[in-house]
Amino acid sequence: MGATKETTDATFDADVLMNDKPVLVDFWAPWCGPCRAVAPIIEEIATEHADKISVVKLNTDENPEIASRYGITGIPTMNVYVKGEVVKTLVGALPKPKLVRELADFIG
Repeated sequence: MGATKETTDATFDADVLMNDKPVLVDFWAPWCGPCRAVAPIIEEIATEHADKISVVKLNTDENPEIASRYGITGIPTMNVYVKGEVVKTLVGALPKPKLVRELADFIG
C-alpha cells in the first residue's frame, strides 16, 4: 500500500470520522475480483490527490462492525465522508475517468 491507508473497526472513527479532509473509504475483501481490479485506480487517486482527500481501505471480512454500521451489502463500495457524514456512495468497480468525475467535488 502506498498512499492509501488501512482502517479497522477500532480505528475507523479516528481515521475517517474525525479527519479534517474528505475521506474516501473503499470497502473491499481479498476474495472480491472487482475490488482487486479497482484497487490500483484508488491508489492512483490517493497519490494524485493526497492534498485534498484521504483514502482509506476497510477489509469487510476483518471489520464487519463498520460495514454493518453503514449497511454495506455489496463490494466494492466507496463512501465519501465529510465531517463524519456520508455525502456520496459509489458501488462497483468504476473506471478511473468515471471515479474521478464522481469525486470532482472533493478533489477538484
